[in-house]
Amino acid sequence: MDKKYFITLADYNVWADNIAMGWLNQIDEEQWNQAIISSFSSIQQTAMHIASAEKIWVDFWRKVPDPVYLSAGFKGTKNDLIEIWRKASAGLRNFIEEYPEENYLQKISFIKPNGEEDQMEFVQTFPHIINHSTFHRGQLVTMLRQAGFTKLSSTDLFTFYRLHC
Repeated sequence: MDKKYFITLADYNVWADNIAMGWLNQIDEEQWNQAIISSFSSIQQTAMHIASAEKIWVDFWRKVPDPVYLSAGFKGTKNDLIEIWRKASAGLRNFIEEYPEENYLQKISFIKPNGEEDQMEFVQTFPHIINHSTFHRGQLVTMLRQAGFTKLSSTDLFTFYRLHC
């Protein structure tokens, strides 16, 4: 895996996140908070999880002291969360652009949501967060359909490649 490939995946993630955020901008507060059974209990909780994960991984990569999961205490509005997510997604892309390829095998220390400390090579953590966000964006699609929102479009990597590469 090389830097060019990682930048393409980061570009894909920003593109797909922006589509998902566009969907969220179109739903009302009832849909946003509606109880829906999935990995998380609502569209809001699922979106917060994606934004939190993208933000915390950049914090881990940058070795931010005492990083905090957004989901641990976020009290803002839907628009606040979408803006945090937008910045996290762009920040992830910017980090990849700046991060030297010769550091890809370096160990990254992180703290799991349960407080357990662990390490993985950077080259493993980056594809993980892309896969993680893709998985939960897929859940958003299902949850949005259950909440009555149907103005969905593809966020598939294949579609990204066809449109941008």
